[in-house]
Amino acid sequence: MNKKIILPLKYRPKNFEELIGQESMVLSLKSALKKNKLHNAYILTGIRGVGKTTTARIISKAINCNKHFEHGVQQNNEVYCECDDITKSNHIDVLEMDAASKTGVDDIRDLLESSKYHPSVAKYKVFIIDEAHMLSKQAFNALLKTLEEPPDHLKFILATTEIKKIPITILSRCQRFDLKRIKIEEMIKFLTDISNKEDINIDNNAIQLIAKSSEGSVRDALSILDQANIINIEKNNISAENIRKMLGLADKDKLIELIKNIIDGNEKTSSLVLDEIFDYGSDPQLVLENLLELVYLISREQTLSNISSDLSISENESKQICELSKKIDLTYTSILWHYLLKGIEDLKLFPDSFIALQMLTTRLCRLKDMPDPQKLREEDVDLNVLSSKEEGVVKTQIKTIVQEKKIPESKKNDNKIINFVSKINNIEDLVNIAIKKQEIELKKDLESNVSVVDFKQGKINIEFNSNLSKNFPKLLTNKLFEWTGKKWVISFTNDKRDSLANKEKDFEEIKSSEVYKSVMESFPDAEFINKQNVNEDD
Repeated sequence: MNKKIILPLKYRPKNFEELIGQESMVLSLKSALKKNKLHNAYILTGIRGVGKTTTARIISKAINCNKHFEHGVQQNNEVYCECDDITKSNHIDVLEMDAASKTGVDDIRDLLESSKYHPSVAKYKVFIIDEAHMLSKQAFNALLKTLEEPPDHLKFILATTEIKKIPITILSRCQRFDLKRIKIEEMIKFLTDISNKEDINIDNNAIQLIAKSSEGSVRDALSILDQANIINIEKNNISAENIRKMLGLADKDKLIELIKNIIDGNEKTSSLVLDEIFDYGSDPQLVLENLLELVYLISREQTLSNISSDLSISENESKQICELSKKIDLTYTSILWHYLLKGIEDLKLFPDSFIALQMLTTRLCRLKDMPDPQKLREEDVDLNVLSSKEEGVVKTQIKTIVQEKKIPESKKNDNKIINFVSKINNIEDLVNIAIKKQEIELKKDLESNVSVVDFKQGKINIEFNSNLSKNFPKLLTNKLFEWTGKKWVISFTNDKRDSLANKEKDFEEIKSSEVYKSVMESFPDAEFINKQNVNEDD
């Protein structure tokens, strides 16, 4: 009985030529092999399913197997060699360690202890550490010295999906290769070749949907294709509809219909379309992600006008998206993106994600009734006028939430106040207004503790004495602004009488000081005079 091998394992690359989408890395490694300039340690990073562990094994084969590889290129040689065991992870000199299950420093110490011994059959002993970011800090520290200066017979290959968790001290000792996501065009060609080899009846739209759903992961794409082939018991043609049902994806036409009704503000129709999508078994988060993708495509059509070149979109879908891009502008598209992105976070806050998505759809439909904030800024339009019934329909569909500012009572009566206070031409007018407004404290200070040096409209220069209240400057400034609607410049100067009194006081203190006494003893005929009390004639 032949053992059935799943597609991700059956079509795992065995050499550099079978790797897809990693041309720059392959070219670099082949050049290093050709010039015999191999690095001590390599680190491979990328998303799941792009071939990190597979590439590590291919590198191990290329540096060890002279029979099957020459300068990184596999030769047509049927003689058994180390490659078969390396492919099956059974080679005695190529050790694979899963750092997710062996994270401690003791595991690394055991590995380094075995590194002292030369390879048994191969040219190099190779340590492949998968999911390297799971190693503990102590384990990384134990690895540092050997990683930088390993024995001539030892090579390290680290693989990780989270390169940011690898210490910089480790990264600096490794040659790094970033494995890219596989492009949709390359994935479609790859899946088509596999389908032909496996005699799988599948249409092009279904292959495109699988390539898109895999998000650049070859392993995910092959797993979906294998699953679709397994459930296709009657060996019928696998359609895009079958793939959508299997993965719980919403119909693209229904999603376009939903976004169209949201843009038009049709709440009832949008709710009915959303019900149909959920009856299909779609996941709310996937629905939101697909809507975000549609909004992105609309914005790309608005900015670049090249959506028709996207192979992941059918001709009919491209036509509908172009029509939608003409109905709205880029500002409204950006607002839609913002609300949908926020909606993904809101799904986690409510237990029933279906209800959360229904409410979000209602809010998105209501965006149609809101004015465009950009136009309001450009045209300096009064918000109260726009909110009145006489204005009627807003010209644009750009929407946002606008909060009407409440006008203070003082500002509503600005005209009356300005007519009254326009008579403030001197300190007497100011005192009279303080009496009128019942500002008793301000009136008292104005009458008793200040004298005006200069009084002009918008500017007052005042002398004050030590009895002036502390809050007088702030109170006077605020009241003048409230009564006139203008900012006044208030400058203050100490009262001369207070200044002279202080100087007399200082003079008396000097006469009683030890320094004064010492001077008078040295100069008995001297006389200390307060200059303020001396006339120029004296």
